[in-house]
Amino acid sequence: MNPDYSRAILDAVPLPIFVVDKDVRIVDCNVTAAKMLGPDPELIIRRQGGEVLHCVHSKGVGESCGCGPECNDCVVRNAVQAAYLGQSITREKTRMEFVTGSEVKAADLLVTCHPFTYAGRRLALLILEDVSELMALRSLLPICAKCKKIRDDRAYWHSLERYFSIHMNVDFSHGLCPDCAAELYPEIFSKPPAA
Repeated sequence: MNPDYSRAILDAVPLPIFVVDKDVRIVDCNVTAAKMLGPDPELIIRRQGGEVLHCVHSKGVGESCGCGPECNDCVVRNAVQAAYLGQSITREKTRMEFVTGSEVKAADLLVTCHPFTYAGRRLALLILEDVSELMALRSLLPICAKCKKIRDDRAYWHSLERYFSIHMNVDFSHGLCPDCAAELYPEIFSKPPAA
């Protein structure tokens, strides 16, 4: 492929794409990643991914990206390591915490990483998709205000019990709270008169 096309294709993708080395050090990135990270893309080249992304775990005392105890479980770092072993990781979900100013914010990410060789050098193509908004929407359950049936992704309405049984493998046992018992069976569960 013509190298001019390669750069054009990389920059045309609307997701942040990084070319990284084995230590998740950024070698190159596309236009989307550069815009996301700041006005001067040269400031991010040759720096580690966690530092550039402001990962909360790269900010410890005397530590940098890859040195903290949490880094062993980092999906981004592990995806890059897998790529260097010849494996491809496709859309593995993770939650990452970032430092923005004095606040810590979390983002739900899908991580894709694929190995490749360029000019005799082994590298990894790392794509980070922010799906935080989608995850927030998925956490909302449409429920009928009257009968309490829940609408699923296919627009079918299920009883609360059936929905939880199908989607979460949860079964229910039934009983009556004191207020409902008194309302339904006042002769048995009547409240004593207040003194």
